[in-house]
Amino acid sequence: MKLQTQIPIKAQQYDAIDYDSKLLLLGSCFSEHIGEKFKYFKFQTAVNPFGILFHPLAIENSITRSINKDYYTADELCYHNEQWSSLEVHSRLNQTSSHQLLETLNTQIDEMYKQLLNASHVIITLGTSWVYRHIESDTIVANCQKLPQKKFLKELLTVDEISASLQSVVSLIRNLNPKVVFLFTVSPVRHLKDGFVENTLSKAHLLSAVHEVIDPRKQIYYVPSYEIMMDELRDYRFYTTDMIHPNTLAIEYIWDKFKATWISSSALKTLEAVTSIQNKKAHRPFNPDSEAHQNFLKKLDLEIEKLRLKYPHISFQ
Repeated sequence: MKLQTQIPIKAQQYDAIDYDSKLLLLGSCFSEHIGEKFKYFKFQTAVNPFGILFHPLAIENSITRSINKDYYTADELCYHNEQWSSLEVHSRLNQTSSHQLLETLNTQIDEMYKQLLNASHVIITLGTSWVYRHIESDTIVANCQKLPQKKFLKELLTVDEISASLQSVVSLIRNLNPKVVFLFTVSPVRHLKDGFVENTLSKAHLLSAVHEVIDPRKQIYYVPSYEIMMDELRDYRFYTTDMIHPNTLAIEYIWDKFKATWISSSALKTLEAVTSIQNKKAHRPFNPDSEAHQNFLKKLDLEIEKLRLKYPHISFQ
């Protein structure tokens, strides 16, 4: 008896992720959840150098600035609520001094350039088609930084605008790094502050645009995170208490689907070894000074060293 409909997903044969892969995840908060999984299992992973970016134009802008080494200047910053911020990045980069913020932003430009140059896989999660235009500068922003609402106009990106932005992202990165593999997905997080109907419209625009861009023959793939959440996990027990965000169980479920599809068979064996070590490191002994526990720690150190001989980047510090 089947109690749910399941989305058929074939395991990736040619562009799968292994422990030599270098991953860059960009986009919505869902990319952060999957990025944390990769980090926990010790893949070479970078996540959102400019913080969470919800819409495709913000992602495109961060990539463009990084590749062009278009460093930020003081006149691009804004001061509000005793903090300096940029409308192009997430609020977690905000600083109490403009000098600190400029240093942070421009360091991240250099860091993201290196990540784009060396990445084997770029994984982009799109959150919304709704954007805010800053009236004074007539530019679409990544984050309103809690400035007064009257300073912005709300707009819905068209399918063509999103598609053009995603194609630009692919072209920009491929000119720098021709061998990179792209994975696009749409966040299952519902943006209900925009409205129920408006959220559905927003996701529809993202889905339509993404499917105009994906082409496995060109190493541009789609990961059906949104569909898994909406169909296989269509029950409020898979949401947090806000009934909007996927809970830990849902994220684990989607991760398992992703893992079975996109991580190579050899990497899965290494992942099992990493899991074993992580579980042992989380162990809390009754008597830390006992001989048995000291022997346990010595064996654990040998396991870690054996893994590091094969993959020197792996660290459990």
